[in-house]
Amino acid sequence: MEFGVFILAQQRGYHQTSQQVIHNSIEQTVAAEQAGFNTAWYAEHHFNNYSLSPSPLMMVAHMAAKTKRIRLGTAVCILPLYHPARFLAEVGFVDTVSNGRLDLGVGSGYQEFEFERFGVKIADSGEIFNEFLDIIPKGLTQKIFEHDGKFLKVPPSSIAVRCVQDPMPPIWITSGNPVTLARGVRENHNLFVTALLNGNEAITELRGRLDKVAQDNGKDLDEDVKFGFLRCAFASDNAAEIDAYLENARFQRRISESLKHRRAQTDDGYMIKEVPSATDPTFEQLRKNLPVGSVNQVIDKMLEEISILRPKHIALQTQLGDFDQKTMLKQIELWGERIIPAIRKEIGQENLTAA
Repeated sequence: MEFGVFILAQQRGYHQTSQQVIHNSIEQTVAAEQAGFNTAWYAEHHFNNYSLSPSPLMMVAHMAAKTKRIRLGTAVCILPLYHPARFLAEVGFVDTVSNGRLDLGVGSGYQEFEFERFGVKIADSGEIFNEFLDIIPKGLTQKIFEHDGKFLKVPPSSIAVRCVQDPMPPIWITSGNPVTLARGVRENHNLFVTALLNGNEAITELRGRLDKVAQDNGKDLDEDVKFGFLRCAFASDNAAEIDAYLENARFQRRISESLKHRRAQTDDGYMIKEVPSATDPTFEQLRKNLPVGSVNQVIDKMLEEISILRPKHIALQTQLGDFDQKTMLKQIELWGERIIPAIRKEIGQENLTAA
C-alpha cells in the first residue's frame, strides 16, 4: 500500500499571503518525505483562491531540488489548457531534473472560469483531452512524432530532453466519466478517484463502478489496474483540531461546488465567497463518513475503507483552507510514525492469512 499527500495550496482569506501558502506546500512536501510517504501530489488551478498552484510541473521541478526519494506527482495537469509541444517538453525536463520521480496525473478540468481565461471552450475539453492521450505516448517515446487532430496539430517534432523513466512516467487519469476511465484501463494507465466527503456507501458504489469499467474492458480491477484514492483524514485526541480540519474540508467543498456549478460569488473578482449550501454535510456526518478521531479510530476506519475499495495508493489531503501549518506538519509526522506502519502491518497480516 502506497501513501501520498495531496497539496491543494488554498488561500482562505487575505490573512494568508500567497507566499505563505506556497511556502507551506513546500514544507509539507519535505515533511512527507521525512515521514516516509511515497508521493507528494500538486493540483492545478487558476485565477482565484481555490488553489494557488498554477503549474504542478513547476512545483515538481522545484521540489525535486529539495527532496531525494519521494515521488512527485501532478494531480492534475489540466490538459486542455496546454499546448502539447510545450507540455511534452516540460514533462521530459521535469522527469529529468527529478531523476525519474515524476508521476504524471492528467485531467480534462471542470472550472469554466479557468477555461474562459485561456480562450478554450469547456464543451471541447473532453475531445481535447482524448487527443492529448493520443499525443503523450508518441511524444515521449518516439524520436520524431506528429499529430493532426481536430483540435491539436503538431508537425514532425522531437522532444529534446528525454524522460529518465522508460518508456515514460506513469500516467494517472482522474475523471468521473466511465468512458475516460475505460480508456485509461485499456491503455494500462493508473486511475485516481475520490468519494469526496462521503462515507462507506459512496465508497462501495465507487468500487462497483470501477469493477464494471475494468470488467467491460477485459481487466480484473485488483490484478490489472493500479488506482489511487484521494481522502480527507485526520488523527488527534484534540476535538478542536479535528473540528478545524473538518471545517476546512467543508470550506474546500463549498468553493469547489460553487466553481463547478458556475455560482461562485466574489466581491473583488478574486477571493471566492464561502457560501453555505443545502447539501452541506454536518460535522456529525463528516465524523461518521471520514477517518477522523483518535489514532486507533483512524486506523480502523482506514482499514474498513481499504477493505471495501482495495486501492493501491491513498493520497491524504493535508492542505485545506487555512488549517494551522504547525499542526499539519505534526500530523504528517504522526502518519509516518504510527498510522501508516499500523495499516501496512494489518494489510500484510490479512494477506498472509488469506494465503
